[in-house]
Amino acid sequence: AWAALEGRREHEHWWVLFLEGLLGIGVGVLTFLAPAITALALLFYIAVWAIATGVLEIVAAIRLRKEIENEWMLIIAGLASVVFGTLLMAQPAAGALALLWLIASYAIFFGVLLVVLAFRVRSFAA
Repeated sequence: AWAALEGRREHEHWWVLFLEGLLGIGVGVLTFLAPAITALALLFYIAVWAIATGVLEIVAAIRLRKEIENEWMLIIAGLASVVFGTLLMAQPAAGALALLWLIASYAIFFGVLLVVLAFRVRSFAA
């Protein structure tokens, strides 16, 4: 959210990143405020957050396609988020081990995409 506010003067589509940041903060705060919720409700929060984040990442990639190179990486990250959230909603009663593998796979895949994107942005800024 802070990066979006700092970059608002350079890019007119800063609000997509800002909205994504606020959404993440909101889900985090809601989770802290309701620690006694069931695992199923927590999965639902995470699934909704992942789907919304994915949609916002796809929107950001489309809107920034003329300003950044390789926007397809952000689209792939967005699609991965949507698929992850959809799988969580479709299989809420999945075993703890299956959920662990799903979350770990998502984290690694998404992390690699963001690291690659970060290096691209760094070389773009140089």
